[in-house]
Amino acid sequence: MATVDTAPAETPALPAQPRPRTPSPRRPSGMAVPRQPAATTLIGSVQRAMRLLETVAAHPYGAPAKQLARATGLALPTTYHLLRTLVHEGYLRRDKGLFFLGDAAERLSSSGAREKRRGRVADTLAHWRDSIGAPMYYAMYRNGEVEVLCVADSREAPAAEEWADFRETGHAHAIGQCLLSQLDEGARREYLARYPVQALTPYTVRDSDALLRRLTRVRRMEPVMERQEYALGTVCAAVPITVGTTAATVALSLPAHQADRLLPAAQRLQAEVGRHLGSLALSISI
Repeated sequence: MATVDTAPAETPALPAQPRPRTPSPRRPSGMAVPRQPAATTLIGSVQRAMRLLETVAAHPYGAPAKQLARATGLALPTTYHLLRTLVHEGYLRRDKGLFFLGDAAERLSSSGAREKRRGRVADTLAHWRDSIGAPMYYAMYRNGEVEVLCVADSREAPAAEEWADFRETGHAHAIGQCLLSQLDEGARREYLARYPVQALTPYTVRDSDALLRRLTRVRRMEPVMERQEYALGTVCAAVPITVGTTAATVALSLPAHQADRLLPAAQRLQAEVGRHLGSLALSISI
């Protein structure tokens, strides 16, 4: 993955051939014609339950069963039966005769919102990949781990190969160094205690003390660049995104023979991140 600073020809149409008629098989007199299954089978109870959920969602202050029955056009007994089932499964809750969305429905909603945020980040990375001409990576430091959450690459701009686990080699690549630079020293040392510095290439930082000294010199919001420290033949830059106590980054990589493009590409990415920081902050928990 990332490294850091140092028409076929037309055939004449044939005349249409008459299709032979195949006589229909004779059915014994009195035999019932079997009913053909519908192309699509719709389960009515599921449809009715979904209509109820949508109707309850449109009433943030709750609604009684009779009102829900009228709004959905369902018979009251059917409405009561479906409501009881939805309450039992956690999709609805009942309070003083009113029905509200339950925890299970809220989880579905939050999951949908999360997927929408994930798609927004992926679209943004793809735009930057095409405009800057380099593969893009979105990563976070979460639960003590370096996690690459989204990659946007192409045939023209392939992502760097993850030949050594990114999570365990944060000391060597720009993504990891950028994330570690956003942590306090205690959190950095805790990470390095679990994943000690190791030489991946002749350019990798040699020990944890040297790495910690380097990280203290990283200026806020400045790109972190690494040159062939993670993988020979690859250079990388990462731009920090800090929201509260959450550390995240957007990074790019280039082949080493394009190393002269690294700084201009990193500066352009930094400017793009600055312009989109608000939306990225909203999407940071993908």
